[in-house]
Amino acid sequence: MKLLLAIVQSDDARGLLDRLVQRGYSATVISTTGGFLREGNSTIILGVDDERMEEALGLIREGSHTRKQYVNPLPPVMEPGELHIPIPVEVAVGGAIVFVFSVERFEKF
Repeated sequence: MKLLLAIVQSDDARGLLDRLVQRGYSATVISTTGGFLREGNSTIILGVDDERMEEALGLIREGSHTRKQYVNPLPPVMEPGELHIPIPVEVAVGGAIVFVFSVERFEKF
């Protein structure tokens, strides 16, 4: 058995959770915040039998979309009186980060 922790963009979480549940997976969702853009993410936690792990990873891959977003970079350190006009920078956001852990023991009460 494996424990999957999938960190996805909050926009993708509901649809991904629906897909997982339709295929018989039980999952828990925790609202989290990312470090780079400080935006909302969702961490989906699910236990998966070894023989269904690739299917679960495929569902996560299909349900997690990368998007482009514009952000303003941090202003450089400047001398008093200098003017900095930030130019938005395009970055890719979204997709999924998945951690896979081996489970030594699982019990359900």
